[in-house]
Amino acid sequence: MSNTYDLIIVGGGPAGMAAAIYGSRSRLNTLVLEAKRKTGGQPSTYHDMENYPGVPETTASELMDNFRKHAEKFNAKFKRGEVTNLEVNGLEKIVSTKKGGEYKAKSVVLAMGAEPRKLGIKGEEELKGKGVSYCATCDADIFEELDVVVIGNGNSAVEESIYLTKFVNKLTMIVIHDEGVMDAEKILQEKAMENEKIDFVWNSVVEEIKGDGMVEKAVVKNIKTGETQEIDCHGVFFFVGRVPNTEFLEGTVELTENGYVKANDEMETSTSGVYAVGDVRNKVVRQVVTAAGDGANAAVMAQGYIEEEEYWQNNVLKSKKPVLVAFWSVTNQNSMDMITKLESMGLEDKDYRFVKIDTYKNRLISNRYDIEEIPTVIKLIEGEVEERLVALSVEELQEFI
Repeated sequence: MSNTYDLIIVGGGPAGMAAAIYGSRSRLNTLVLEAKRKTGGQPSTYHDMENYPGVPETTASELMDNFRKHAEKFNAKFKRGEVTNLEVNGLEKIVSTKKGGEYKAKSVVLAMGAEPRKLGIKGEEELKGKGVSYCATCDADIFEELDVVVIGNGNSAVEESIYLTKFVNKLTMIVIHDEGVMDAEKILQEKAMENEKIDFVWNSVVEEIKGDGMVEKAVVKNIKTGETQEIDCHGVFFFVGRVPNTEFLEGTVELTENGYVKANDEMETSTSGVYAVGDVRNKVVRQVVTAAGDGANAAVMAQGYIEEEEYWQNNVLKSKKPVLVAFWSVTNQNSMDMITKLESMGLEDKDYRFVKIDTYKNRLISNRYDIEEIPTVIKLIEGEVEERLVALSVEELQEFI
């Protein structure tokens, strides 16, 4: 089986699978590489899903399963593989995996998401999997009728706490803010406050997790008074944000100080033909619906990029004849007059290849050649710019030819 595709998507969360739906539906040969055994990304670790538009009643795992089925309906392919390197050579992108797999594509969508943030507090690493957890859906049933502590107060922390109360005896949320102040949405805060199984410890942080082989206590410190207390518990759940999986991208695409991929509203990164979507992208709102929107945008942009690049390489860069490229726009009458004049000059008979570039539809090519004003005509020989005329008149055009 060939390992060459039109579009490779790194990550099978909601953003990646939305990109797969749009990419494969556009007849792009599409591959999704997912590091984990199960696709679905971060939502696959949740239970409830109440805020995806048009789907009032479903679970997070059911919704993610439907995302995958939808992508597979349009012949998107899924393979398991942890991507460790991305190499970009113009239109060819080479994606390498930890186990030695190598895949080639014309465009790549980065959708690796993020991993749970670890605080590095004493006992956290030692008791991981022994009462320390980062996933309520994965581990809730282990703590049935037991007492647990939750660190965090954002949307994920509150949603997962509410889910945990279906199993546990008692849940204590450790909140760093003043009493009544949380980072979660108001409706979630209200649900948590009304839940009889949830207690709150305000103005506090967990300093240490104690236990002889299994979690037994959480040492909690009040950040205002400095006083500490030990809370008896059988589990400690961390929901304190996530860290993007972007280590392998350093030097390939531009990253923020926190490791998120810098991408614009069109999901374009600093590298042509490489897009970033979902939680791996530098953005404010991180929800399933916004991730899906990112994925759709990226796939549409990738399709346009591939079409532009293939046309440019085949008709311009590989041309044996000198190429005259005219940049124009339907909103600029002078540029349209220029196109009409050029088309009447019999350029093919003068041993030229003539190419028209609409600056609205072909942004990538226009940006590559720094087209700031139209009409502009450039002459390329063997792919290199030999001459350039900006805002030229018909007389200048005739002399140029």
